[in-house]
Order: sequence, then structure tokens, then C-alpha cells
Amino acid sequence: MNKGKVYLVGAGPGDPRLITVRGMQCIQECTAIVYDRLASPRLLRYAPDHVKRVYVGKLPDRHTMKQEDINQLLVDLALEGHTVTRLKGGDPTIFGRVGEEAGLLRQHNIPFEIIPGITSAISVPAYAGIPVTHRDHASSLSIITGHESPDKLDVSIYWDKVTNATGTLLFLMGVAKIDYIASQLMKHGRSSDTPVALVRWGTTPEQETIVGTLGTIAEQVVTAGFKSPAIIIVGDVVKQREQLQWYEQMPLFGMRILVTRARSQASEFASLIEDLGGEPCEFPVIQVKKSSQPEQVKAIEQHLLQAERYDWLVFTSENGVNYFFDWLKQYKVDIRRFSGAKIAAVGPKTSDALNERGLIVDHQATRYDAEGLVETLEQFATEGQEMLLPRGDLARSVLPVQLRAKGIIADEITVYETTVAVQQEPIVFDWLREKHIHVITFTSSSTVKNLIKVLEQGGIEDPIALLKQYPLASIGPITSNTIRECGLEVTIEAEEATIESLTAALIQYRGTLAQQ
Repeated sequence: MNKGKVYLVGAGPGDPRLITVRGMQCIQECTAIVYDRLASPRLLRYAPDHVKRVYVGKLPDRHTMKQEDINQLLVDLALEGHTVTRLKGGDPTIFGRVGEEAGLLRQHNIPFEIIPGITSAISVPAYAGIPVTHRDHASSLSIITGHESPDKLDVSIYWDKVTNATGTLLFLMGVAKIDYIASQLMKHGRSSDTPVALVRWGTTPEQETIVGTLGTIAEQVVTAGFKSPAIIIVGDVVKQREQLQWYEQMPLFGMRILVTRARSQASEFASLIEDLGGEPCEFPVIQVKKSSQPEQVKAIEQHLLQAERYDWLVFTSENGVNYFFDWLKQYKVDIRRFSGAKIAAVGPKTSDALNERGLIVDHQATRYDAEGLVETLEQFATEGQEMLLPRGDLARSVLPVQLRAKGIIADEITVYETTVAVQQEPIVFDWLREKHIHVITFTSSSTVKNLIKVLEQGGIEDPIALLKQYPLASIGPITSNTIRECGLEVTIEAEEATIESLTAALIQYRGTLAQQ
């Protein structure tokens, strides 16, 4: 049996964009991926669909899998011939127990690589506006574990040497010992006025920062109910936060937003959310694919081969454009055969998709839905003209019915199908149960209905009751109606049926919350 190989990869502190290029390569090329709670589940979307996924998440008070079992799991997967990527939060060599995992791999003669990551010791303070060194305040730093019991801390830490050895002291995992740590530092020479900051869940929407001094910080932590995981920063560099904090001031900071769009379409929305300081959680509940029903395929062929007869090509979605051209290619129909047809589109994204293919839209709806498209076409189309409507199988009947009522021949072809997505990350179900999601977004009626189905399939007994606990954001009135028909309430609705408008509505909602 051929042995596999194991890559021990630092996943960074939480923000998935902080993964290294080499780390990303390991995710993309593995056949098995082992991850825990400190590694962003968004990184998993870069792994191929066939990859075996194993969650070994750990919490301070609950261990899903013991470290010894994780070590053995890596060995077992490699012996099965897998190329394994072990995602570890932060950097694997800084209190990441990588030595234990690598040591067992070495005992079994399994090849491995250690891929450094961006450590939380540096990145988390940076996201809180605290540089760990500063020309005027600190030219050196120490990274110290704060996880041990006080007696063990005294054995592993030489307080008389560490206290004043460097300008900045960084304690990882020391929240529960903050009183003892502060006392020891003051006992060995640090002033009680020394600035201290604790940053919890840094680089994520839950990031929270407390600033005090060695003399006050322990009481502040207790009063605030401040819990791990957090980084403790001791030193004058903490003063820089007043003018350098940036992440917590971004428009969507503090919001983890569930994106239910198809995986192929989610990246644009996710990027907008990220750029504004939010964290998109991609949870695709719809899957779009080329039509496969024989009667649909036959109809597509028949209508495309009569291209010259059409006075209009009418597109109601970006998907409709993309799959229409796929069918043209399959049947070797030259787009120039539609030279006598004018082109209409439901909205700017659909128009952009056509423009990218060298086609200029003659008329775009002023309101981005079927009703708005009917209103636009009424101004320019005449009775007896023939229109071809490339659409999806779940498209509403409003457009063709109203066009036919006005004497227009409207031929529909179903160029794509929408089905329930079958692959979601298990951790997202936990996040929904534990209310780690802050807003759920819907970009179509099918995302509403399919999310309910996916939640049921994922073991949620009462999806409606679960969804009632969340603010729900809708891309427009049609989607909002579907949300209400399912017994739910709409909290946020975009002014226009576009991703940009939905994003703007999320920003407005976030601003309202901040003022409360």
C-alpha cells in the first residue's frame, strides 16, 4: 500500500483571507482535510468536492476529539494513501502541538511538511489597531503561553527575567489567569499603570477588545464576563489603538452573514461583504445546472434552430444568459442568426453578462423583476412579434402570460434547472443552532424554500422556528413574499433587486443596530 503525505498547515487566526499561498495550495490539492473550530470553514470551499472532510473541533470546555486521537487519525489517513491537509488555527509551531502530530508521523515513516501560518500573536493585535512593535514604544516582543495553571506557569516562565525582557509581552490563552499574570508582572517590576489589552476572537465578527492597565485589567475582565480565546497584550504599544483601530470601525464589522446563493454565484456577494468588514458564511442551498429533461432539451433545439424568426431575445437572469450560450455551442447555432432580434434584459447583472459576450442590450427594465420587464417591453414590442425567453425551470409565469395577453408570441425554453444543493459544511448547522450567524440573506424564492429543505435534511427538526430567531434579508418584494408565505418575517429588504442594493441594506441595518 502506498503511503500518503501530511501537510500540517497554519490556517491563520480566523479571517480566511489570511491563509498563506502555500497553505491554500495544500487545501486545493489534498484528498483529505482535517480541521478544527479555529480554522475558518470558509477555507473548505477551496477543497475539491470529492475531498474527505473530518471535523476535530475543540472548545475550551469540550473536546470533540482528543489530541492523541487526532495524531492517530493523521497516521491512519496517510496509511490509506490520502494526501492530508491538517488545518490548524494560527501558526502550527506556536503552541499548536505540531510537534506531537509530526512526531507520530515520523515514527510511522510518513512524509510530512510543516506549513507556517500567520500567528494570532501578531495578527489579532493588528486587527485591534495595536502594532506589537513601535519605534517609540517597543523594539522587541515576547510570546508566552498563559494556558497553564499558576504553579506550572511559575515553572515554565521566569517572571523575573520575562517581565522586563522585551517592550511588548504577548500572552496566548491566558484569560482565566489574567489576575495571576498581572500580579506577577507588577511584582517583578512592571508599573501598575502599564497599558494592557485583551482581544477576544480576533479577526472574526466576534472580535471584542478590552483596554486597561495591569492594575485594573483583572477586575475589568470579570466585570465584562470576558472569556477565552483571547490574546493579552502588555506594553505601551496598546496606546496606539486609540488612533489605529480600523477593523472594528468597518461598515459590516460584527456581522457573520449567511449567503444562500448557488456556489457558482456566491463569490461576488461574499467579496462585497468581506470588503466591508463582515464575514460571509457561504451555505449554498441551490444548485444550478444545464437542463436535462428530454422534452426540455428537444424544445431548446427546435427553437434555437428557428433563430431567424425571432424579433426579440428576452433574458431574465444572468444564469439564463450563460446557459443560453452553452446551448448555442452544443447545437452549433451562430448567434448571428438572431441578427434581426432586439435584446431585452431584466437588470444590470443580466445586461453585463450579455455585454461580456459582445452583445449590447437594447432595453433594460427600470424595475428589476418580471413585472418591470413587462412594463418596459410594452413600450417597444408590438402585437404579433415573436420573443424567445431562455429561462430556468422555476421562473414565474408572469412574464410570458402577460406578454401573450398583449398579442405577443412568447416562446419559453428552459435552459437550466435549479435543484437543492446537497453539500454543506456541518459546522454551519452548529453555528445556526448556536446563533453564531447574525443575518440570513435570500436572493431568490428558491433560496428560501431550499434552505428550509436543507435544514430539515441536516437534522433541524423545526427549521421555521430556528429561522424565526434570525433577521432575514431579502433581495426584493418577490423573495419577501415567499419568506412571508413560509410563516417568517422580513427584517431587511433591498430597494432594488441587486446584490449591491442588498449589501447597502445590510449596511443600513448594521448602522441602526450600532445606534441602539
